[in-house]
Order: sequence, then structure tokens, then C-alpha cells
Amino acid sequence: MSTLTATSQTPVSARLPSEPNPRFRDLCRMEWIKVASLRSTWLVLLLAAAATIFINLNGVRSDLQYLDQDLAHPDGVMPNGYHWHFYYDPIFRSLSRIAVQLMMLGGAAIGALTMFGEFSTGQVRTTFAAVPKRGGVVAAKITVLCTITTVLAFIVAMVSFLGGQAMVASRHVGASITDHNAQIAIAAYTLVVPVCALIGMLFGALIRNATASIVAVVASLFLLPAFFGGDKYRWVKEVSHLFPGNAEDTLTFWHKDPNQSLGKWPASDLHAWLVYAGWVVISVVVSLVVVKKRDA
Repeated sequence: MSTLTATSQTPVSARLPSEPNPRFRDLCRMEWIKVASLRSTWLVLLLAAAATIFINLNGVRSDLQYLDQDLAHPDGVMPNGYHWHFYYDPIFRSLSRIAVQLMMLGGAAIGALTMFGEFSTGQVRTTFAAVPKRGGVVAAKITVLCTITTVLAFIVAMVSFLGGQAMVASRHVGASITDHNAQIAIAAYTLVVPVCALIGMLFGALIRNATASIVAVVASLFLLPAFFGGDKYRWVKEVSHLFPGNAEDTLTFWHKDPNQSLGKWPASDLHAWLVYAGWVVISVVVSLVVVKKRDA
């Protein structure tokens, strides 16, 4: 009788085999399911990608009439007597900043959503109950978010660039994919989107509110840089170089255009890449610290 009593008092956890700790790929699969199950996420990203490609290709198409005029009058003298020569920048037209801002905004919005979405619904408590190590959850979110936005942005950049160059190929003013400036521009056009996605995640972790997070993202990426324009003061110019959108401008600049410049005190390509890296480090570190320290 005493033996039966002792057996019945044995804790259940001691009699059942313990579950293995979730692996990182399991966490990534969990985050992928969360993202894939939200139709609004894909709607935002795909609409932003389609609009970006359309704006880029439509901009190149609108240039064809000017290119044809220039080819018809190689001496630069128009029928009305004006002297005019159209110097074409194939990188700027096929990878325009106005278009990529849509991808930047879409990536930032999705980045913020991946963080504040779970906190606003309370789902994050279930996540942290299943995976107590919060750092692994955040790392999985970062991995999935960066993978999605990088792949989609690369497709957008390649379609925009190759499509634009195909449209102007008969005018002999396009840039080759093997051109060093073109390769840097495509890489910069691609990577600015995941950088902005991480910045969105940063604000989502800090604010944890949908409206406030999106407003903060828009202000930091698009409104605040407008206050640091111009070349009058060097310190203002130096501050402007610290924004990811301005770093993208530096990296996509085609140095073969003799009529264009980056103004006084231009940033180097190395400086622009460091700006990308700096925003990535800040966003990742702050997101990890905030999620670990604050209550769910």
C-alpha cells in the first residue's frame, strides 16, 4: 500500500519526457506562418512593389520622346533654333528615388506590424509562454522580415533596371548590368528596403501602437530629412547623410553624368554603406533590449 502511495505522489513532470527546446528554424517557421496568414501584409508589399515598377518603367517610357529628338538632331540644334542636348542618366530613371520610397514605406510598415501586431492583440503572451527566450523570437522575426523584404526588393530592382534598359537599348544610352555603378545602385535599391523594415520594427517595439508607429516611421524616414536639405551649412549636410534615403541617393548616383553632382560636401559610398549598417545595428539592438526588458 505504501508503494502505491509513493508511486501516485510522483510528479507528472518526472514521469513524462520533457519536450525539446524549439530550434531556431522552428521559430522562423512560426514567424513565417504569422506573416503568411496576414493577407494585409502581402497586399501592402505587392502593391508597393507593383507601383514601384510601374513608376520606374513609366518614367523611362516618358523619356523616349526626348531621346528620339536628340537622336534626330545630333548637332544639338532644334528646329526652333534652340541649342539643346539631352544627356540621359539610365540609372536615375530606371531606379528613381520617388518610386523606391513606396517600397521603403511598405517595408517599414510591415516591420512595425510584425512587432506591434502581437503586442496589441495580446498574442505575444502566448508566444513568450511557448518560447521564454525572447531574444530567439525577435531574431526569428528579424530573419523572416529581412528575407521577405530583401527578396521582393531585389526582384523590383532587377525588373525596373532591366526593363528600363531594354526600353532604351535601341537609343544606345542604356547601362549594362556589368557596369560597376549599376551594380552598386541595384544593391543599394534592394537593401534600403530591409533597412527600413528594421527601422519600422524598432518603432513598433518602442511604441506598440499601430497609428503612432506608422506616424513615427513616416516622420523619421520622409519628413525629418526634409529639414536638413540644402548646402548652406556643412553640419546640416552632414546630418542629412545619416538618413537611409539620402544614403540610397548617394549609392545610386551615376558618376558618368557630367551635368549632375551631389552638391557640396558629398558623402562617399563607404559612408553610405556604414549608414545602412548603423541603422541595422541600432534597430536590432534596441528591439532586442526593449522586448526583453518590457512586460508583454
